[in-house]
Amino acid sequence: MSQTKTNLYEGMYIISSTLNDDARNKAMDKILEGITSRGGEIMKNHDFGRRRLAYEICGHREGHYYVIYFNVDSQAIKEMKLEYRLMEDLVRHMVTTPQSVMEKIEFKTLESE
Repeated sequence: MSQTKTNLYEGMYIISSTLNDDARNKAMDKILEGITSRGGEIMKNHDFGRRRLAYEICGHREGHYYVIYFNVDSQAIKEMKLEYRLMEDLVRHMVTTPQSVMEKIEFKTLESE
């Protein structure tokens, strides 16, 4: 019997800010379901809310930001990325391999000069 090795991943997802709360939650549920249906486990889910994008992406100037820490088999990442390309409500995504799960994420404020 072979066991699959799961790795820790950090995913940043920007969902369209034009969606209402129900539609945004459904889009997020689809992302989470994509992880768990492939044998993954959600470790931490950070919701940063609606924020302005650094630059316009496909006509979007704002987006709803999420950072998710999860464990999943490395082969599942390829499948998930293909699925993400088909999600119209997902403005941008990025999946990396962190050293550990961040329990709290804070951003420094810009100091005015």
